[in-house]
Amino acid sequence: MIAIANSSNTNTDWVFLSPDKKEVLKTHTHSMNPTFFSNKKRYNTIATNGKIMQYATQVKHIYLHTSGVNTSKEKTEAITLLQEIFENSEIVVSSSIMAAALAVSNRKKSITCMIDSGSNTCFYDGKNNIVTQIPSLGYLLMDDASGSYFGKQLLRDYFYKKMPKKLHDMFQKQFNLFADDVYHRLYDQKDTYNYLASFSEFVITHKKEPYCTDMIRIGLSNFIENQITQHTHVYDLPIHFVGEIPCLLQDEIEFALKSFRLNTGKFISNPIDGLVNFYRTKI
Repeated sequence: MIAIANSSNTNTDWVFLSPDKKEVLKTHTHSMNPTFFSNKKRYNTIATNGKIMQYATQVKHIYLHTSGVNTSKEKTEAITLLQEIFENSEIVVSSSIMAAALAVSNRKKSITCMIDSGSNTCFYDGKNNIVTQIPSLGYLLMDDASGSYFGKQLLRDYFYKKMPKKLHDMFQKQFNLFADDVYHRLYDQKDTYNYLASFSEFVITHKKEPYCTDMIRIGLSNFIENQITQHTHVYDLPIHFVGEIPCLLQDEIEFALKSFRLNTGKFISNPIDGLVNFYRTKI
């Protein structure tokens, strides 16, 4: 039996496959991202899941893809944690951008873009290798067009009183924000990524409003210029997108890609199903 897990900044999708490639379990736990969750919390989110634990001793291979694991030390810690639960397993830990590429590329060369609370891109060579031209340095410096990017822009404009009055009043009514509370959430807690991203729904819901249209257009243009066009042969390859945000902004993304003379590829909201299909070939 093998287990495939894909972890975002908020949760982890798990799928267990039997030796005859059939799905025997599909479940969810909290995120495995070490940036936001301690080893104890990551351990407990698995160990307290009864559905997972009933198969723990039967699992021979685990493939975990997670955000926040960027160094060999972080990967080693994740493997050690999983070995305490899945004692009979061989464990491979990789990045969430690799999961996105494997899920959407169908083993063909392509550019994969992942946009969630953060954003990233990679070149996939069709042979299980990826190349990322730009380091992922998070919402303070990067993450154009992501949930945290749009959330940060909205909060700035709201408190600077730069929003159109109609949208300002709607934003105020929906979120009822106070500066002290926002400051506390931004600087005194660890889930700043997800907190900022929680506001992105507003700009997507009102994307036909000129203010939101411009914010989305600028964010996507920055993302394409800063991330996508850095890759070699980008004009000859399909550009795939993974995540809920790109699926909700598919028309806007296709228009933006066309303006850069780039080729639109596939859009998928969640990579887990494509990831499972990829790993079925390893049984």
